[in-house]
Amino acid sequence: MATSSSSYNSPCAACKFLRRKCLPDCIYAPYFPPEEPHKFANVHKIFGAGNVSKLLKELLPHQREDAVSSLAYEAEARVRDPVYGCVGAITFLQKQVERLQKELDAANADLIRLACNEISAAAPMINMQGTGYFRSLDLGRARIMGGDGMFYQGQSGFPVNYSFPWNDNHNNPGSF
Repeated sequence: MATSSSSYNSPCAACKFLRRKCLPDCIYAPYFPPEEPHKFANVHKIFGAGNVSKLLKELLPHQREDAVSSLAYEAEARVRDPVYGCVGAITFLQKQVERLQKELDAANADLIRLACNEISAAAPMINMQGTGYFRSLDLGRARIMGGDGMFYQGQSGFPVNYSFPWNDNHNNPGSF
């Protein structure tokens, strides 16, 4: 936020553009510094100096800087794309987010597929005991019992009831 202009400083970008004297209480001076003449030119072209002045006067002082930033962004977007303005930029970004989300989902699916392939490749090394749908995987100290939805922890064999979310039908052998 620039300081207001005085007789020793150059006028703000708004007063310079409008070719008027920049007074010490100029409403534009704090938000349109002389170093950024294009900022006010775009805002004036799209919204008009009078409308911007009315808007700034209606807002509380702590809200004005954000309002000018929004006006300047919208004006710049309208100058670049007169039809869609910032809506075009928002739509572009939303489509980009959707595309990146699909890429992320595909990458996660690849990771899951690769992890499943590694587990399948490691399965012959696991000692499979039992027959039918009731199998026991001996994984050293931990023992997983399949088919009944129970997980048996360690050598003690105390059951912990756990239903696998991907296998709601645990009475059907061979279903995953």
